[in-house]
Amino acid sequence: MENGGAEHGHGDANVNVNGNGNGNGQAAAASYTYWVREATADAAPLPLPKKLTAHDLVSNQSQPATLGSVWNRAGTWEEKNLNSWATQRLKELLKSVGTLDLSRGKAEISDVTKCVGDAFLVTVRNKKRVGYTYELTLKIKGEWHIQEEKKTVKGHIDIPEFSFGELDDLQMEVELSEEKDFVQQDKRQILQDLKKLFLQPVREKLLKFEQELKDR
Repeated sequence: MENGGAEHGHGDANVNVNGNGNGNGQAAAASYTYWVREATADAAPLPLPKKLTAHDLVSNQSQPATLGSVWNRAGTWEEKNLNSWATQRLKELLKSVGTLDLSRGKAEISDVTKCVGDAFLVTVRNKKRVGYTYELTLKIKGEWHIQEEKKTVKGHIDIPEFSFGELDDLQMEVELSEEKDFVQQDKRQILQDLKKLFLQPVREKLLKFEQELKDR
């Protein structure tokens, strides 16, 4: 009987040990599950899609416009080449000077045979800056009166390199193509007339070009 009692006592002990072991495992599992639930509750909610209202659209459109290309919203360094537009526009403006009266005749710019240079627009920190450098040759055609006779005047005006903001110092060099048709005195007078009479109208056209360039 004593042995039997001992066996039952050992059995009960085994049951208690196993029971305690299972109880600890369940408690640990419950504790872990509780922690996960708590962490999930504290986590930030997932973002939900929001439909833009009319007010939102108006607010976006009212933002101050930035200069430069669409990709350059920050307004950092960007340079645009404006050579094509500038060259075409210079020719149009200069050929529109029209006919000018000389002291004994008249003359006009019939063509722009040389128009070489560069024009650009630079955006830096959302601020705009423009510039250009050009050289020109203007073909001149007209007539010169000597008593009852009319002689054809042909020549050209060379304008050395000039840049943005330098038009007050614009220079011109005039030459005749057919000098042999004129005596020295007439030749000198024609050259003087061409340089004097064309300088200001040409400068005005170039000033107009500068303004259009700034407005782009």
